[in-house]
Amino acid sequence: MYLYVFSSPISDALKEHSHYTLQNEEETRYVIELDSKIEHDPAVPAYEAIDANGSLNGSKFIVMNNIPVTEEGREAFEGRFMNRARKVEGEPGFAGIRVLRPLNSDTYVILTAWESKDSFEAWQQSQAFSHAHQKRDSQEGLKVQAPSIFARPSFITTYTVE
Repeated sequence: MYLYVFSSPISDALKEHSHYTLQNEEETRYVIELDSKIEHDPAVPAYEAIDANGSLNGSKFIVMNNIPVTEEGREAFEGRFMNRARKVEGEPGFAGIRVLRPLNSDTYVILTAWESKDSFEAWQQSQAFSHAHQKRDSQEGLKVQAPSIFARPSFITTYTVE
């Protein structure tokens, strides 16, 4: 599965595919999810889903955890996410998750889709969230084990789905 994130409306030719309009106070993004790669402008962020669960359809709130990873750190980073706790999938209001490998940048995206912003915030306050993130800053976490795998600090972007 592949995901493309456009900063301008998608072309009529691509509208036949599942697509989503994401909006926040600063920007509008147009996301298309496909089963195969397409020819596209190299400036358009493109990703391959290396792990996916659930659906983006029907979601109303999207969270993108953007994590820049060095070339040397890709294997360790992907290994960690392929062995993640998978606690989020059982949370009320959860719709879907995509662990996205960048095809034309160094920034991985962990995209979660929710029925509402309130559902996401409830997840952040849950024991499941604490369990899923408990090793992040511990001796077993990637930040401690391999701090050089991160190219820059990570950042989160949130959107409502139009």
